[in-house]
Amino acid sequence: MRIPTELEALYAFLAALAVTAVLTPLTMRVAAAVGAIDQPRERGLAERPTPLLGGLAIFAGALVAGLIWLPSGYRSHPQLWHGVIIGAGLITAVGALDDRFDLPAPIKLLGQIAAALIVVRFGVVVHFITIPFLGHLEFGRAGGPVTVLALVALMNVVNFSDGVDGLAAGVGTIIAGAAAIIAFDLQRNAPGVLAALTAGAALGFLMHNFPPASSFMGDCGSNLLGLLMGCIMIEGDIKRTAVVSFVLPLILLAVPFLDTTFVVLKRLKYRRPIYAPDSEHFHHRMARIGFSRRRTIAYLYTWTVMLAGLALAFRFVPYSNHKGRFYLIGSIAMIAIVVVVIAASVYLVYVLEILKFRRLAATRIRRVRPGASAAEIDRNVERELETGEMDVLLDDAGPDRGSRQGQPRVHLPRGQVLDAEVPHGEASGLQAAGSRASEAEASAPQVPDPSSPSASGSRIMSA
Repeated sequence: MRIPTELEALYAFLAALAVTAVLTPLTMRVAAAVGAIDQPRERGLAERPTPLLGGLAIFAGALVAGLIWLPSGYRSHPQLWHGVIIGAGLITAVGALDDRFDLPAPIKLLGQIAAALIVVRFGVVVHFITIPFLGHLEFGRAGGPVTVLALVALMNVVNFSDGVDGLAAGVGTIIAGAAAIIAFDLQRNAPGVLAALTAGAALGFLMHNFPPASSFMGDCGSNLLGLLMGCIMIEGDIKRTAVVSFVLPLILLAVPFLDTTFVVLKRLKYRRPIYAPDSEHFHHRMARIGFSRRRTIAYLYTWTVMLAGLALAFRFVPYSNHKGRFYLIGSIAMIAIVVVVIAASVYLVYVLEILKFRRLAATRIRRVRPGASAAEIDRNVERELETGEMDVLLDDAGPDRGSRQGQPRVHLPRGQVLDAEVPHGEASGLQAAGSRASEAEASAPQVPDPSSPSASGSRIMSA
C-alpha cells in the first residue's frame, strides 16, 4: 500500500485551498438561488444577510485533494479513506439540507450518526486509549459505539462553536495544521495528508469567511470539519500506546471543547434543552463586553495557536523518554511553556467572564430582577462596570412596602456605602449629590429598567 510523503501532503494542502477558494463564490450563488441565507438575528453576530452552504466548497476541496493524494486504504483496512470521503459527503448533504430547510434536531442527529457509522464501518475505530497514570483502557466490542459517540460529539462541538465570522474555519486550520505535523512525525503519513488537506480547505474558505464574511460555511461545513478532525485525531494519534496519545488531541481541541462544555453546562443548569440555541458562547460573551468580531477571533486564534504550540512541544521538546525518565533542561522548558499557556488561558477565561469574579454583581441583579435572563444580567453587569452605577434593592419589609414602588432612581456618589434604608423624601438630596453620575447614566447604553411590579422597593443607583 502506497505511503504518501510530506511533499504530497503539501500539494494536497495547496490543492484543497485553491479548489475551496475558487468554488466558494459559486456556493454563494447557489445559496442565493435556493434561499439558504442566514438572516441577522438576536443571538447571531451577522450584520447583514449572508449566504450559507460554504461547506460545499470545503467538501469539494477536500474531495479533490483526497482522491489525488490519499491512498484508498490504510493499514489493514483497504478502503478506509474512501469510507471517510463517503461519510463526509453524507454529513455535508445533511448539513446543506439543514441550512436550507432548518431540519428538526432529531433528523440532524440521525444524519450525524449515519455519517459516523459509515466511517466506523470502513475502519476508523478506537479500540483502546492510553490514559496518563492509568495505562491502557481497552474498549473491545464497544470500540465501534464509542467511536460513533465521539465523532458525533465532535461534529456538534464544531457546529456549536461556529457562530462568528472566521472562527470555525480559522480554528480548524490551526488544529488540522498542527495535527498534520504531529502525524508525520509519528510516521502516520496518510492521516497527515488528511489533516493537511483539511487545513487547506478550511483556509481556502477562510478567505471568504474572515470578517466581514461574504459567506458562511453553515451546518454542512461545521459538521464536515468536525467529522474530518475526528478521523484525523483517531487515526493520527489516539491509536498509539504512548501516554501522550490521549493528551494531544484534548489539547488541540481544547478551545471548541471548553466553549461547548460551558454552554451545555449552563443550559443544563437552567434546565434548557442542550440543543436549544442561546448567546452564551465565547464569541457572544466577547461581543457583549465590547469586542469587535476581528478582535474576538484574534483572541480565540491566539488561544488556539498557544494550545497547538503546547501540543507540538509535548511531541518535539525532549523532556522525557516516555518511560518514566525526565531530562532536566527539557523538563524546565516544558514547565515554562505550560505555565505560559495556562496563564494565557486563565486571562482569556477572566476576559470571557466564565470564572465567577462577577458573581456578586450578578447575584444582586437577580435579586432586583428574578426573571432576568443570563444575557440581560451580563449586559447589566457590563453597564455597572462602565458607568459605576449599581442596582440595589431596598429592604421590602414594613407596612409601607407598596407605597415605595415607583420611586425615582437615587444616585450615590462613587464609593459611598448605603448602610440604611433611604426615606423617600431624601431621594432628591442624594440625586443632587450624584448629578454627575446621572450624566454618565444618560450617556451609557440603554438597558431594560429593572423596576417592575415584581421588584418592590426603591432602586438606589450607586455611582
